[in-house]
Amino acid sequence: MAQKIRIRLTRSVIKALPKQRATVRSLGLRKIGSTNELEATPAVRGMVKRVSHLVSVEELPNA
Repeated sequence: MAQKIRIRLTRSVIKALPKQRATVRSLGLRKIGSTNELEATPAVRGMVKRVSHLVSVEELPNA
C-alpha cells in the first residue's frame, strides 16, 4: 500500500498566480481549511512543492 499524505489549504489563493490556483484545485482543495488525503506519488509531491506556501502537509501512518 502506498504512503498517504493529508493536504490542508492554509492560505488564500486570491493573490496566487493562475497556475498555482489551478494546482490547488487539482489537489482537490477549494476553501481555506479544506483537506484532502492523497497518495504520495511523485506527481502529487511535485504539485505540493509548487504551492508549499499555501498548504500544509501531514504524513499519514500506514494502516
